[in-house]
Amino acid sequence: MKKMISLGICTILMTAVFAFTGCSQKDNAAEQSDKKELVVGMELAYPPFEMTDQKGNPTGISVDLAYALGEYLGRDVRIENMAYNGLIPSLMTGKIDIILSSMTITEERKESIDFSDPYAKAYLSLLINKNSPVQKFEDLNVEGRKIAVKKGTTGHLYAEKNLPNCEIMVFDKESACVLEVVQGKADAFMYDQMTIYKNWQQNPDTTRALLEPFQEELEYWGIGLRKDDSELRDQINAFLKEYNENGGFDELSMKYLAEQKKTFDELGIPFFFDIEK
Repeated sequence: MKKMISLGICTILMTAVFAFTGCSQKDNAAEQSDKKELVVGMELAYPPFEMTDQKGNPTGISVDLAYALGEYLGRDVRIENMAYNGLIPSLMTGKIDIILSSMTITEERKESIDFSDPYAKAYLSLLINKNSPVQKFEDLNVEGRKIAVKKGTTGHLYAEKNLPNCEIMVFDKESACVLEVVQGKADAFMYDQMTIYKNWQQNPDTTRALLEPFQEELEYWGIGLRKDDSELRDQINAFLKEYNENGGFDELSMKYLAEQKKTFDELGIPFFFDIEK
């Protein structure tokens, strides 16, 4: 009887040990899996860079670039769609690993986060209502002029710094900014060239575009990451260099921006991925 009781106790203890060990192994595997996953934050509201397809799946230039980066790093990629002004807070609190959302590298942002080497350059441009007297950027800096900007973007920051006499209308959505110009409620909408070009093509009867650069310095886009992720930054920089050398950005241009590139070439304006300083 004692032997049977002892055997039973041993069996229970062994079962418990195996169960505990099994759980520990599963937990370790889960932790390793979590470490492998690269969580990429972007706002899927900026075609053709960040958008969704007809089924609601992420697609666009930044999405393709994110998956190519994941493949290079040997990590699964998960896209987290969120409001643009929530990207940096989400990165700093660890909800996402990187920001890949057409984000301009600025000194202000560099106080909070780090950036990869630039992978694209952009100029601010203007979508102007056809009936507005505005012909150049300086024409906006007078009383009575109104400019629409998207909250938190470099267009927003540039307008606040350089247009003290213009009424600045701040919106959360690009579409709202465009609508203000189309309806004549704002003289212009300031954003990057690609967006301005796209919206001009979509509203040719009510708008015109000023695509020529008016900034003294170019704007460069980079991948945002936490300041303590120096190893990841180095890996991303190595990826961007190799991706560019292998023609990856040329392929993205042909896939998503063929018409725009042709127009920019005809106007003699440097194109988006020509990032030589």
